Amino acid sequence: MKLDKNLKHHIRKNRYYYSQLIKYLRFYIPSGSSVLDVGCGNGTLLSALKPKRGLGIDSNRAAIADAKKRHPKLDFLNNKAEKFASTETFDYILLCNSIGSVHDIQTVLEHLKKNCHRETRIIIFHYSFLWWPLLKLAEKLKLKRPDGIQNWVGAQDVSNFLALSGYDIISQSTKIIAPLWIPVLSNLANKYLANLPLLNKLNLMHVTIARVPRPLTGDETSASIIIPARNEMGNIESAITRTPTLGTSTEFIFIEGGSSDDTWKEIQRVAEKYKQTHTIKFAKQTGRGKGDAVRKGYSLATNNVLYILDADLTMPPEELPKFHEQICSGRGEFINGSRLVYPMEQKAMRPLNLIGNKTFSLIFTFLLRQRFKDTLCGTKVLTRTNYNKIAQGRSYFGDFDPFGDFDLLFGAAKQNLKIIEVPIHYKERTYGDTNISRWKHGMILLRMCIFASRKIKFI
Repeated sequence: MKLDKNLKHHIRKNRYYYSQLIKYLRFYIPSGSSVLDVGCGNGTLLSALKPKRGLGIDSNRAAIADAKKRHPKLDFLNNKAEKFASTETFDYILLCNSIGSVHDIQTVLEHLKKNCHRETRIIIFHYSFLWWPLLKLAEKLKLKRPDGIQNWVGAQDVSNFLALSGYDIISQSTKIIAPLWIPVLSNLANKYLANLPLLNKLNLMHVTIARVPRPLTGDETSASIIIPARNEMGNIESAITRTPTLGTSTEFIFIEGGSSDDTWKEIQRVAEKYKQTHTIKFAKQTGRGKGDAVRKGYSLATNNVLYILDADLTMPPEELPKFHEQICSGRGEFINGSRLVYPMEQKAMRPLNLIGNKTFSLIFTFLLRQRFKDTLCGTKVLTRTNYNKIAQGRSYFGDFDPFGDFDLLFGAAKQNLKIIEVPIHYKERTYGDTNISRWKHGMILLRMCIFASRKIKFI
């Protein structure tokens, strides 16, 4: 197949569509990543991603020759995806409008697994079958380059191929309801209408993000348990005695947050008492808010799997092995506790708090395109590598969350981590009072959701 002589003309004519495509690709793939682009054409999309290492492959020899001229800092190979022999691994593998043209989708996906490391994300963009008549019409009117014979696959077909090939789906969504430029209207439609329920089923592009799940082994299973503590003197020793050993080693890190009782002295006493049998670290918080305390704890951690355990122990420490099993098995990369499945003890959560928690779970389900039962459970688990990715990308959202829960959840979603929930048995406090002000903190959380929606949903 010869390269279309009018390729520049087609890209120029459809520059709005390409600009939207590039915008979404840049949202998923940060600059400076290593990227393998399967079906790269003349390298326009790969170049726009500004990778530190970019490799494009395409079976069209003329397209590859053109790509090498246009983008000399990137590498390109004239090859079929199923015959790509390199075992080099990449941060991202992109198949953008190319899955429809390969001879055997399952074979290609299986073949690409050798190019995946633990954190690799495979990102698949493909046309919606609903748009087939319009796309064919656009080809006849020379508004779009002919694609030839296509595998017209739907989102469920892609899910099935990924499952058959041993991948784990992280998320699926749709994008671009208005691919042609109409002043003002196109931007409004793609930013807002395309993200609304029902209307999003009319979008042009399906987007699927997946990974190859891999378990943690050996010292990768070691655990650091961060315990922010403010006015929790009566719970400190129980946090040590009730927590099972996790992985190859377990360390406890208490961060005291300006208590009015003797929490700080109790932490020191408990650390001295159990120093022969447990690794216990402690520090005073210098900033404000639980989020600041958690980040300080993370900075002191030396093990691989990072836990947050609230010092009120309403999430029983005895249930932490459930979280450990999920992250070490590779089934999840960000493990979030859920208090809203099992019956609670009578005074564990006030009715208005329960309503608020259910409301925020619905908001998060809409914003992050996956089901959440509980967003405000204090117990969250992830690896050091994935926390560092969230921390490095924190500038995208800014320092907007004093509590830390939303900062981690939105950050995990932005980094395309596999988020799963572990139901826990939520208990009443046995010491002290809650540090939460339902109305004040509820309004802060709502404002954070509105702010984050503009950064992660309506982009």
